[in-house]
Amino acid sequence: MKYLARRLADYLAARLRIEGLRLSRTVVLAAVTLAATAGGIPASAQSSDKANSIRGIVINQVTHAPVPRALVISSDQRFATLTDSEGRFEFALPQTSADSNGQDTAISAVFNARKPGFLPESLLVGTSAAAPGSEITLGLVPEAVLTGKVSLANAEAPDSITVEVYKRQVRDGREHWYQAQFAQSRSDGEYRVADLAGGTYKVLTREVLDRDPVSFDPQGQLYGYPPVYSQNAPDFFSSGAIRLSPGMTGIANLTVARKAYHRVTIPVTNAQPDTGLNVNVYVAAHKGPGFTLGYNNRSHSIEGMLPDGTYTVEAYGFANGPGAGTGMVALTVAGGPVRGPAMSLVPSGSLRVDVNEQFASADESSPITFNMGQRAIKLKGPRRYLNVTLEPADDSERGGVFSLRNPTGPGDEALVIESVRPGQYWVRVNSTRGYAASVRSGSVDLLETPLVVGPGSSPAPIEITMRDDTAQISGTVEGMVPRAAAVLQSGSTTEPATESPIEGFYSDRLQPMPVAPAHVYCIPLGDSGGQYAEVYVSPDGSFTSPPLAPGAYRVLAFDRPQPELEYRNPEAMQVYESRGPVVRVAGGQKENVHLQLISSSSLE
Repeated sequence: MKYLARRLADYLAARLRIEGLRLSRTVVLAAVTLAATAGGIPASAQSSDKANSIRGIVINQVTHAPVPRALVISSDQRFATLTDSEGRFEFALPQTSADSNGQDTAISAVFNARKPGFLPESLLVGTSAAAPGSEITLGLVPEAVLTGKVSLANAEAPDSITVEVYKRQVRDGREHWYQAQFAQSRSDGEYRVADLAGGTYKVLTREVLDRDPVSFDPQGQLYGYPPVYSQNAPDFFSSGAIRLSPGMTGIANLTVARKAYHRVTIPVTNAQPDTGLNVNVYVAAHKGPGFTLGYNNRSHSIEGMLPDGTYTVEAYGFANGPGAGTGMVALTVAGGPVRGPAMSLVPSGSLRVDVNEQFASADESSPITFNMGQRAIKLKGPRRYLNVTLEPADDSERGGVFSLRNPTGPGDEALVIESVRPGQYWVRVNSTRGYAASVRSGSVDLLETPLVVGPGSSPAPIEITMRDDTAQISGTVEGMVPRAAAVLQSGSTTEPATESPIEGFYSDRLQPMPVAPAHVYCIPLGDSGGQYAEVYVSPDGSFTSPPLAPGAYRVLAFDRPQPELEYRNPEAMQVYESRGPVVRVAGGQKENVHLQLISSSSLE
């Protein structure tokens, strides 16, 4: 029997490699042994003891059709098998053991499934707890695919052009674009980008020089293929977006043009020796990916090649370094090499943060220390509970986030953000005590308007008023359908419970925890004050918000998490105006509401 199990394990491992899955021989052997114990392969075919087994089915999360030949595996890799032609699987369970008091003990393991054509990060949530004799349903999310052809007008496109795919994501209630994947076009110009989640995407080609050995002359005129954007847009900002649903295949054809490229040299007059610069190139003044230039720290100049056009070239030094300045020049390329105009780096500015505490209660939090080398510094004042960051307001800005510098030594209680580059920034205030009732710089309300930092200048200090007269919203959600995690009950342990970061599961040593049946969001309205909050909903539908800043909130309950909720965009939020009540709370006030569950499918 052992010999036969090993042979079957080798066969199954080979089949998994053909399917595009890789799993250790030990895990595959365990799966085969389980199946053999149950009477054959697959285990679901001939299980003789249903009371000591866990059965289930893997379905397509979108179509709800069974998924055959999907690999089902427990999180501890003790159990693994392939689903049969009807998407079903079964595991035979070992006998449970008892503790010193004669009580049965159990451990839990999360079930996962994998199959080419479905997202690898799919988390499988069952419809019931996987106790012996139970049957669970697991869902796989089909991948979205983006495909198309890169062609050259009246000719064949060059081999191996890189196609970049950017995905729209919502961060802190506003959209931003991040590079999701890239692919190389084949010799026929076709490309394919798989393993995409549902969402909104933009596509562009990466610029490349024409180095065809038949026509390439390094001493003569050089040619290349500038980046092109979806729907033939002139830049990333105005390019068309492509909406993909799970399981959908989108098509984006791109037509590149062969153009003359000319050498560009931009001297940097005050660059520090042996330091680097980050360089961004924008078409006109529209920020976004596309063209590239590099920095030569030997000649202290920005160098590269560009086709004819008008560009904005921006360079900045590494934060907090000796060359942390920023420079920007406008550049026009017209039929020949360009040298200049020269760029001068302007030192990045610093911002002071002043805090006005208007707390009604005493601070009872524990002392906090900051380790500075061999010394431990006790943090005092707002440093103990407050963090302030600057996030770029431009949705395609590739710069970083700026935050408060660390204390320089004992007694340093100053709040300062250093080396801030020119630009527009949203000021984010995170506090473990109270809330930011007001955030201003001079006459500018930074809760509603971005902070503008000009070249070589520092805005007025950021003034923050902190209060602790918080409010609270509680209530119930109607129309929920309870769900529970799919877990495996077997084995023996007496260790305490710890929560897992995966929703609906404890660590692999606990009993099943119900998956959140609803997700409640408190969304502040306009300039009425308030702070966005996500609220946990208990299995019985009741919820209580964390302490909230006073203000007006629209309260919404969804059947699924809403990571793409663009709550800072009034136009995007119009669709929810009749989906949830508006609740107004003052300091110290508590309000109770009844919410109707919103089906996410009704919004698609």
